[in-house]
Amino acid sequence: MGLLLDADDTAVTRQTAEALTRAGTVAAVRLIALAVAEADDNRADWLQTGVHDALMGPGGAPGVAAACRKLARDPEGAVRQGAAHIAAWAADTR
Repeated sequence: MGLLLDADDTAVTRQTAEALTRAGTVAAVRLIALAVAEADDNRADWLQTGVHDALMGPGGAPGVAAACRKLARDPEGAVRQGAAHIAAWAADTR
């Protein structure tokens, strides 16, 4: 979470979000979702950029949509909220 919400370096935020998105696991996307729920507008923009970069890159990130569907049922509201944002970002890249 510290890397995703790095207050001093937006490149770290973007690169970490991109790497976790490429992983595409539920655990990885859950971390991004939590960061999105906590992020200010600027940090959220960089998280979105990292997710977008992974989705548009070679091979995309095919596990993200399935992970977001699973996280939509997470007991933690912040995770559900963040996953909804990530799912919307992924839909925008299609």
